[in-house]
Amino acid sequence: MELKKLNYFVTIVDQMSFSKAAEKLHISQPSLSKAMKNMESELGFQLIERDTRNIRLTEAGEILYDRALHLLLEMEIVNKEMQEVKLVGKGEIRLGMIESVKHWIPKVLSQYNKKFPEVNITLTEVLSGEDVKTSLRKYETHAVITNQLVKEIDIETIPLYNEKLVLVLHESHPLVESDVISLNMLEKEPFIISTKGFQTREGILRAFELEGATPTIKYEIERFETVLSLVRENLGIAIIPENYLQGPSDYAIRSRTITSSVLERTVYLTFMKNRYLSPSIQAFITETRGFFG
Repeated sequence: MELKKLNYFVTIVDQMSFSKAAEKLHISQPSLSKAMKNMESELGFQLIERDTRNIRLTEAGEILYDRALHLLLEMEIVNKEMQEVKLVGKGEIRLGMIESVKHWIPKVLSQYNKKFPEVNITLTEVLSGEDVKTSLRKYETHAVITNQLVKEIDIETIPLYNEKLVLVLHESHPLVESDVISLNMLEKEPFIISTKGFQTREGILRAFELEGATPTIKYEIERFETVLSLVRENLGIAIIPENYLQGPSDYAIRSRTITSSVLERTVYLTFMKNRYLSPSIQAFITETRGFFG
């Protein structure tokens, strides 16, 4: 079975139309229809049921579609890897990261750029645990810096450092004057927290639970930048990673330590175990690990 025909088949299913698929594949519709009929003849069974308006997969077609998606993705990855073999010291690196690394990642890249000045680097935010796995497996990123503990047989997860989670609140908030702050003192405060699926949210809620307290969740967000915007307007309080507060001071916002031994998180470097890593990618991994000793 030819990969080209598998690609034709997947495109038809994705587009749910022979005409749209033909347009996307840059071939004529009769040629595409003929290719599919030949494919069905080779296999000995029908893959697609056709009528004047719609197409629908047969049971065999559904099975083949799932397998074809996997095969085509693997071939795309192989092609990308072969291109990277050719581009020793050149090419590009695609990195996923969480928000709080923004203050130290430039320092790593500054050192890295001295060794690989011709490498183009793409930085994208990859936040949830599922996004980390999908991003790596689909070759959307070569490596991801994350606070998600990824336990998968095909993904390498290396701890880089631990960081505390600290309370952030408006400068006019009465708790700014408190020397000791416990989670019980925060129960009735309008609380800002990450949306479901984020490791930081789970850690914060577990800390409250261990203290026998329950936060009053007012806002659920995805980015710490939004958290600080809300705190700046005195709309609530939040608990965020201390590294995110590095950089220029924001005098409208104060941070305070909370008396909880579990309010911390680990930041990891993740990448695929059995995938070819070019010298430039291996060098980035080494540079990042070396930065934290």
